[in-house]
Amino acid sequence: QVQLVESGGGLVQAGGSLRLSCAASGRTFSVVTMGWFRQAPGKEREFVVSISWSGGGTDYTDSVKGRFTISRDNAKNTVYLQMNSLKPEDTAVYYCAVRTSGGTYYGLRSPRSYGYWGQGTQVTVSS
Repeated sequence: QVQLVESGGGLVQAGGSLRLSCAASGRTFSVVTMGWFRQAPGKEREFVVSISWSGGGTDYTDSVKGRFTISRDNAKNTVYLQMNSLKPEDTAVYYCAVRTSGGTYYGLRSPRSYGYWGQGTQVTVSS
């Protein structure tokens, strides 16, 4: 089991910044990839970004490239999402997720590949 605790959401004006954190605990040695997803009201959960836990390789969805940056601190078992130049369309509940070794793989951008999820943190961007 891997437990995830997110923090850092809030209300910000368009053009502003927020930093989300996701701290992992439990069987963290099994973590292969950590990712961020988001879900706006009435919409499906969508992929935002992922990071390889060992090599640090990243994958961003096009809509956040150049504005969002994911990073990790392996010593703290924590991943960060720095969000700059926020837009109203970024408003959503943001979820941290973990893919572990041995899990079924449907691709890094599929929520089905991630077996553990945080509780979600609300990000609201006002225009």
